[in-house]
Amino acid sequence: MTLAAILVSVISLVVGALLALLMIPVLVWLERRGAGLVQDRLGPNRTNVFGFRFGGVVQSFADVVKLVLKEEYYPAHIARHRWLLMLAPMITFSAALLAFMVIPFADNIVIDGESLRMQPLPVDYGVLWYMAIGAIGVVGIFLGGWLSHNKYSLLGSSRAGSMMVSYELPLGLSIIAFVLTYDTIDFNAMVTWQSGTVLGFLPAWGMVVQPLGALILIVALFAETNRNPFSVSEGESEIVAGYMTEYTAMKFAMYFMGEYVAMNSASAVIITMVFGGYQLPWVSTETLLAHFNYFAWAIMLVIPAIVYLVIRWMRKNNRVRPTVISDGSREFEAKVLSWAMIGMTVVVEAILLYLSFSPDAVLGTAIAVTLLQIVVFVVKLMLFNLFFILVRWTLPRFRYDQVQRVGWYYLLPLSLVNLFITAIIVVGVN
Repeated sequence: MTLAAILVSVISLVVGALLALLMIPVLVWLERRGAGLVQDRLGPNRTNVFGFRFGGVVQSFADVVKLVLKEEYYPAHIARHRWLLMLAPMITFSAALLAFMVIPFADNIVIDGESLRMQPLPVDYGVLWYMAIGAIGVVGIFLGGWLSHNKYSLLGSSRAGSMMVSYELPLGLSIIAFVLTYDTIDFNAMVTWQSGTVLGFLPAWGMVVQPLGALILIVALFAETNRNPFSVSEGESEIVAGYMTEYTAMKFAMYFMGEYVAMNSASAVIITMVFGGYQLPWVSTETLLAHFNYFAWAIMLVIPAIVYLVIRWMRKNNRVRPTVISDGSREFEAKVLSWAMIGMTVVVEAILLYLSFSPDAVLGTAIAVTLLQIVVFVVKLMLFNLFFILVRWTLPRFRYDQVQRVGWYYLLPLSLVNLFITAIIVVGVN
């Protein structure tokens, strides 16, 4: 194994872990701000560190401190087997985290003629890995509800089991339809397939070539992440908190964080299989590498415009809502962040200017294309995570019998019809 391969593997693993773990406080912040937007209120905006609030993100880190310092509670009946109670949320969190590790966030980078994967776990059977590991998360819910020795917790875990039976079959059948279409079980190969076009002008994204399969996949993954309108296993109005009722402090935090990691993983799978992954529409990696100068100049024009709009928005927001912190720290924060964004913009512009005028910078161009694809992947990931959040705060929750009805009466027949039509078309085309 060459030095370049080791370096790329380490970087991929670090970037994947950061995208999975650092996204948790960001998603918690988005959840609260999204809820505030839907309910016409501000959301968290007071907690700060030396005057820096970062729009309320600091509140998420304050919650971490609170959960770490909270009292650890264990039911009396399980005093001698506490490790089992701690194991349940660890299973759910670990399964969601490992499922994310097979998602490619950029195309393979070529260094000295060697093609290296930008993927935390560089395997070519990512679909099978995700289906196997992702389904293990419900085991932690079963275990937590059963060990709690609580009627509400047991009801919550039972609901999770009934829901799993309802959505796993449609999920698997929709994924099989995508596998037949792309003729691969490798996530990166799926993204490469989607870099083409359909009918000469439409991007060959999964949403275009498999609209019914994409819809079934999205609905089934909503159910797998246990988010509204499928959050029947933790219905606060009926069963308090379901399988989490007896969990406190960091044990509860593991379940809480596992939900957001699972949502992030589901969003990554959806954009990888349905929305072109890290690819821009109509633009393949080869096109980016061959015509990088044009893209570099376009980026150099777009970035300053975006930074200018963000700075104007911050200043306008400070004038419209000046009462959150009255000591002037909002203005100080806005100034520091503005100068930081301007400095980063100057650095990025200088790098792109150098690469656009240096035809010999082959490795630099490859790295720049990889960074651009990571940015595209993160933007798509955040947009679909935001969609998850808006759905939660917009739609009411199903009853658990309605979840089964949707799964068995609608999703399963539709997924079978979609698979049948896909098989006929694939055989006919071949």
